Amino acid sequence: MKHENLIKSFLIREFMPDVEASELAADYDLLANGVVDSLGLLKLIAWIETEFDLTVDDAGLDPDNFRTVAAIDAFVARASVPVKAS
Repeated sequence: MKHENLIKSFLIREFMPDVEASELAADYDLLANGVVDSLGLLKLIAWIETEFDLTVDDAGLDPDNFRTVAAIDAFVARASVPVKAS
């Protein structure tokens, strides 16, 4: 989990100000537990695009990519890998 702390910091600052980073488990379901709603998801995606210099395309918009800190971190890792030209 290369970016776990950075992701946790953003989520806590924007959505969970009363929670300590140590209390936010990497597998805590942010969507099912109502921490991140549809507008929050847009805010999260915009932050990811800016923070990691990525473009989240239609294929990347699967809510499962943003469900947990671990899922977000894995998505960023996958999206950051350059695609080899054939």
